[in-house]
Amino acid sequence: MSTSPDPGALPPKALDTTAEHPWPVRVLSTKIAEYVNRMAPVWVEGQIVQLNKHNSSATAYLTLRDTDVDMSLNVTMLKRLLASVAAPVAEGAHVVVHAKPNFWIKKGTLSLRAQDIRAIGVGELLARIEHLKKILAAEGLFDAERKHPLPFLPARIGLICGRDAKAKHDVLVNARARWEHVRFEIREVAVQGPNCVPEVSAAVAELDAREDVEVIIIARGGGSVEDLLPFSNESLVRAVGAATTPVVSAIGHETDTPLLDLIADYRASTPTAAAKRVVPDVAAELSRIVDARKQMRRCLAQRLEKESAHLTNVRARPVLADPTSIITPRLEGLQRARRDARQAIRHALAQAQADLHTARASLRALSPQSTLNRGYAVLRTSSGQVVRDAGAVEVGQELHARVASGALRLDVAAIEETTSGQVAVAAEPADSSLAPADSH
Repeated sequence: MSTSPDPGALPPKALDTTAEHPWPVRVLSTKIAEYVNRMAPVWVEGQIVQLNKHNSSATAYLTLRDTDVDMSLNVTMLKRLLASVAAPVAEGAHVVVHAKPNFWIKKGTLSLRAQDIRAIGVGELLARIEHLKKILAAEGLFDAERKHPLPFLPARIGLICGRDAKAKHDVLVNARARWEHVRFEIREVAVQGPNCVPEVSAAVAELDAREDVEVIIIARGGGSVEDLLPFSNESLVRAVGAATTPVVSAIGHETDTPLLDLIADYRASTPTAAAKRVVPDVAAELSRIVDARKQMRRCLAQRLEKESAHLTNVRARPVLADPTSIITPRLEGLQRARRDARQAIRHALAQAQADLHTARASLRALSPQSTLNRGYAVLRTSSGQVVRDAGAVEVGQELHARVASGALRLDVAAIEETTSGQVAVAAEPADSSLAPADSH
């Protein structure tokens, strides 16, 4: 016979909990503590942001922060173990900790119980920075094509610097010495330590979003390699690379080269150099303007003098001294050409007239009218055929005779043979012997 579950019993598993049968907080805390206690010790890397070893207990308390994001864990460690570390650690140090996770049931907090702690040496940090540098360079974040040009005379300059830091003083004093009306939008942030990366990144994003800020200067004085590590942080470097406003890096001294120098649009060796690069020297610019105006005046005077001399030389040329000198020879040549043309035309006309007279005389000499004028006549039959042979006509046949003036109608009276053996036609006028001249 089955038994019903005890209504007061707690669900054995988390999946069995319901709104009607939940776990009390103590049960969940106990379950979490049991799970965490089963975890093996782990090596954890981070930066010490707080260290309390001067207390009455035997335990030292540390806060270990992630170097890239704003996340931290509390760490406890026996003072005697901390004192036995070969290289002492302090706040701001990058360390690796061998610790076992521990969940405190009463407060519901997770902490680490450290058994060993080791500082990361400068060489290791520099090696990591070099590795990150290669990765970012392979992505093209340091390419010159991504750089933004700096404005010549920015209306407002964004300045990110430490609180009351000397770098801030250097930038402001040198900038205002070059141009007293320069305007700044200043953001004072932590420039070292665990808060440096988030505060500088937030300041860059804020100033980049302002339309009146035309350039951003990130300035910090010199320091140790550990102090300047935040400016080689990947999160900060990418935040600067994403800005659309030109960024000037002025971190440390000439020999300091954090990755921020490579991602920035311009790298200044010092905060003073950044101010001189961003803000033009008004006195120097005015001097350049004066020099440029003098140079332009000299150039214009030289050009005018050169053009005046050239004009004088041109006016001195014979063609300009006596403009008709170039026209007269050509006018004389034109007149000669006109005379020659007229003479040639007259000669051609005379020759043509003579040829015409000759042709006319020849035409008249060969004209049938000339033959008729000498007393000859042209005989035609009634059909219009010219009579060339007397044997071609018959006695009594009517003929038409064409004379020099007019025409005759004749009847053949006889055909006679001449002494030369030729045949002659004797004709007498017809009734109308004289007829008007026709077209034949």
